[in-house]
Amino acid sequence: MTLANDVSAPLRHADRFFIGGEWAKPSSDAVISVIDSGTEELFFTIAEAQQADMSAAVGAARQAFDEGPWPRLTHAQRAEYLRAIAAGLRERGEDVGQIWPRESGVLYAIASHSAVGSAATFDYYAGLADTYPFEERATPTFGEFGLLVREPVGVVGAIIPWNGPLGLISNKIAPALLAGCTVILKSSPEAPGEGYLVAEVAESIGLPPGVLNVVTADREVSELLVRDPRVDKITFTGSTAAGRRIASLCGERIARCTLELGGKSAAVILDDADLATTAATLAGAECFLSGQVCSSLTRIVVSRSRHDELVEALAGTFSQVRVGDPFDAQTQMGPLAVSRQRDRVEGYIAKGVAEGARLATGGGRPKHLDRGWFVEPTVFANVDNSSTIAQEEIFGPVLSVIPADDERQAVAIANDTIYGLNASVFTKDVDRAREVAGQLRSGTVGHNAFRTDFGMAFGGFKQSGIGREGGIEGLLPFLETKTVILDGPPARYQQG
Repeated sequence: MTLANDVSAPLRHADRFFIGGEWAKPSSDAVISVIDSGTEELFFTIAEAQQADMSAAVGAARQAFDEGPWPRLTHAQRAEYLRAIAAGLRERGEDVGQIWPRESGVLYAIASHSAVGSAATFDYYAGLADTYPFEERATPTFGEFGLLVREPVGVVGAIIPWNGPLGLISNKIAPALLAGCTVILKSSPEAPGEGYLVAEVAESIGLPPGVLNVVTADREVSELLVRDPRVDKITFTGSTAAGRRIASLCGERIARCTLELGGKSAAVILDDADLATTAATLAGAECFLSGQVCSSLTRIVVSRSRHDELVEALAGTFSQVRVGDPFDAQTQMGPLAVSRQRDRVEGYIAKGVAEGARLATGGGRPKHLDRGWFVEPTVFANVDNSSTIAQEEIFGPVLSVIPADDERQAVAIANDTIYGLNASVFTKDVDRAREVAGQLRSGTVGHNAFRTDFGMAFGGFKQSGIGREGGIEGLLPFLETKTVILDGPPARYQQG
């Protein structure tokens, strides 16, 4: 099979940073190589931010918030910019389709349409300008007239991971901008392209200088963003380990933070579920982004009497998945994003075997692919819930089937984890699904499928995060509530 190659990244200023409304020259010659995950060839190089670059980006955002027009515009005026960004993203759909598969391994068929969804996020938050109560009358205990006013939290540092950059950027930037915040977007070294596309769109629509600033940095310089006292809030998506560090740094200075972290999500299979359909659904969902999804349903909890039947169905379905070039229309699963991620997944597979789980299918590299960071879809049977592969996030196409004595134990197993991001209940009975959903300690619970919904709200219980993204809930972290008590009503509240 010949993988797609010889394609240049559709970026105009990969050698610079977007700071203060301009493409600024970096303070050093440091660059980051972005490698095509399917071919292991160089895709493009991008400037790597150093301390001076990060400081400049923060300074531009601070000045834009303190002195610029952005926080002083009406919500309706800011909404017009959001709609313009949405239109710009739709125009760059094919560019996203070329970048995301090479950076992260997602299928082109999915990537080529992703800009439409991200544009819809900007349009959604623009619509809240007319419907959300940013200011509402309240009755004070003392005083004549009260207002609850919801104002922008200030300067926001948005830190984006490599697996699904554009969707995550949209769900951070769109509500922040509507609220009146200014933003420093810190792109991932592995997948910076989408951040630069958004910067190009922001430039093209005339977004005021400093409202959005985009840099790419590795961990050490990224930590400077979290530590900077000029930054009022951090919104982060990534690993729980990194989230703990960010939360501790924010706690030192009482900075606000929203954390969308890891998961080890359970699918609870009740005894009336159709196992063939269930297996096809779970295997199909795990193909998305090669399992590099924090909310993936990777712990499959099923009654002991049905365990072997489900394993057989999962192994049969998962082993038939076509792995290969993400630009090939026949491919069902692409590569992992980076070499170290494949090493990580292979390490967990080895631990699973060493700790006594039965390897039902997969476990290696596809024999027909001699380059690219591919791994076979993998299913483990008879997994002990206390084992490494059942407790730690693998971030790859590896499913662990865990037997339970009964429904009560299945729920207990599902909850026996430090995580609580996602879950699902497989049953023909919607009332049973709702009952079990109420017992699961998880930010989202689906029914008969992998389900998450940023249109409603997305986020986790326990060590899967703090706060929510998407929907009205995703706007709230970018607002501070101010209580105003007056001796009488302002003119606009007076009748007549």
